[in-house]
Amino acid sequence: MAAPSKPIPEDPLGFGRWTASLRSHPSGWLLGVQLLTVLVNPLMENTAAGRAVFGAFGIVVLALALWVVNRSHAVNWIAWLLAVPSVALSLAANIGGQTQLLPMAHMLESALYFYAAGALTAYMLADNRVSMDELLAAGATFTLLAWAFAFAFSVCQSWYPGSFTAAVNTESPRTWMELLFLSFSLLSGVGLSDIVPVTPPARALTMLAMFAGVMYIAIVVSRLIALTTLRLRRD
Repeated sequence: MAAPSKPIPEDPLGFGRWTASLRSHPSGWLLGVQLLTVLVNPLMENTAAGRAVFGAFGIVVLALALWVVNRSHAVNWIAWLLAVPSVALSLAANIGGQTQLLPMAHMLESALYFYAAGALTAYMLADNRVSMDELLAAGATFTLLAWAFAFAFSVCQSWYPGSFTAAVNTESPRTWMELLFLSFSLLSGVGLSDIVPVTPPARALTMLAMFAGVMYIAIVVSRLIALTTLRLRRD
């Protein structure tokens, strides 16, 4: 007589599905958290508590960036070498009130996001098969580049005051949301930003962002579209 089978434990909150989804599509989670940050940041950036919450969001994004790097063939210790001090400096600046550390934190975060974007790009170009996670990685890589250049613009603004002007509050430093908006505008090539770089370092970074956006679309996005179209024709 066969022994009665053990009852399968219930998972009413769906933690198993969430965990499986995180393992299968970390790029999608990274993309979702970054887009959520774009939506909630305008509600938080004008208060100290809001900036602290935004710093916590940044740590989550950093953790997910480390996760996606771990799925690629990138050298993990480089990512950790950038992430650990950037988290420490970000916490000290946003929660501890040591705002003088913010430029260094942003410089390290910019380097980490550039590294993660490169790792995801290598992951997408590693084979001739297009998976759902690679399609999500295409969006996540774009947002990583946007964050990386926004942090670079922030560092530039700290080192060279007055690097960016705008249609409103022309003499004031640009907020994080304004710099992120500029980054998205440059990378996408839409040219809708009302923020203008006025110092040579700022203009150099701006040109690099334009170049990165054009090359990303020309090399990565066009390749994914071509491979997807080829697969559909074969099917």
